[in-house]
Amino acid sequence: MKYFSTRDKSLKFSFKDIFLRGLAPGGGLFLPSEIKKFNKDELNDLSKLSYKELATEIIFNFCKEEVSKKELKSLIEKSYKNFKDEEVVNLKRLGDINLLELYNGPTLAFKDIAMQVIGNLYGHLKTAKDKPLNILVATSGDTGSAAIAALNNRENINLFVLHPHNKISSVQRKIMTTIGGSNIYNIAIEGSFDDCQKIVKELFNDDSFRLKINMSGVNSINWARIVCQIVYYFYAYFKLKKENISFSVPTGNFGDIYAGYIAKKMGLSINKLIVATNENDILQRVINTGEYKPEKVKPSISPSMDIQVASNFERLLFYVVDQDDQKVSLLMDNLSKKGFFKLSQSEVKDIKKDFEAVKINDETTQLIIKNINDEFKFIIDPHTATGIGAARKVNGLENIVVLGTAHPFKFSDTVQKATGKNLVAPSHLIMDIDKKEKFDIIKNSNSKVKDYILRKVQ
Repeated sequence: MKYFSTRDKSLKFSFKDIFLRGLAPGGGLFLPSEIKKFNKDELNDLSKLSYKELATEIIFNFCKEEVSKKELKSLIEKSYKNFKDEEVVNLKRLGDINLLELYNGPTLAFKDIAMQVIGNLYGHLKTAKDKPLNILVATSGDTGSAAIAALNNRENINLFVLHPHNKISSVQRKIMTTIGGSNIYNIAIEGSFDDCQKIVKELFNDDSFRLKINMSGVNSINWARIVCQIVYYFYAYFKLKKENISFSVPTGNFGDIYAGYIAKKMGLSINKLIVATNENDILQRVINTGEYKPEKVKPSISPSMDIQVASNFERLLFYVVDQDDQKVSLLMDNLSKKGFFKLSQSEVKDIKKDFEAVKINDETTQLIIKNINDEFKFIIDPHTATGIGAARKVNGLENIVVLGTAHPFKFSDTVQKATGKNLVAPSHLIMDIDKKEKFDIIKNSNSKVKDYILRKVQ
């Protein structure tokens, strides 16, 4: 198995290479040279496995040259030992809704499922054996805390987390800024998540800086994140025991729903993947009109989706344009220089074979939270609420699984406003609410962030 770039099919990288680099040379994203498609008998065998066994079988297909199956099994057991439930995720029925709860990990968000594995992969692959490794990550609220929980106090590894200052919930911020040891650096950027993500990408594309500090990344641009997220699509499919199921996914950066797209390529009988967005609806616009044109980020009550540049969409784009890496490069160049690109009607039609997209505004989101609580005595977070809202707006689909992406405690203020209830922190959360927060506020500047990192690592 080799990996190439969405912008250069001639590249041949190993799994370890792409795991460490995150972003491909020239700014593209890595994709595998082959995607295994399971036949009916193989799917039947997989359906009998526990979540951890299933994770071993799925993930092994993408890293078998570097990790033996026995080693991977042990690594996955270690990664999920502190999750609330033995099966890692839960499929819950709420009336006509199939809710896949993905927030049983230490920081109460679906990001833990991939990040715990990634943290242990850094150790297994001995990435920091010869010299310190410096990991950069941009977060819209949940990735940062998940990365800190996975990499805290790891020997010879430093983690720099960029989050948008005053644009995430207070609980999201406190999880990040109270649990980190001496190897964790929280940076509050005076800008949006897109600004944070742009800085991280620019620093990855600065080869001299990247090599100088031995840099790696754990954003969803890292293929390992996608690989780990594929697993719960298989698990939900087997648990539901239905054909042609659909998934409704709250998504901003397109990584979580893209994992479902790969699961479909691997043989799952998935009908539609429903993109649920908030007012930052670039994905809804490109899927329904073909125009990819970022606008100014609008603050919302579902801040993890306050994104206007959905990085992982480039991975889908590669397949939509018939795996033409030069066309992907041209489209992304248009985005960089002109501020947008436009897909043809045939390309939009191709996307809509697999995807639907729906925008849910803040007012509707709050109403959904209230109605779910009133009807089922069950509380959901605002991101999950957009997933439920989107599922109910798409006609003609049965057996929809909504991905529950975060625990409602992370958005206590919004939940209290919608339901009148004050939430208590769940016992499996890692957070010291009374501990002094540790973060530095930095201007929205590539050079300022670079200088800050160099001061800390030299």
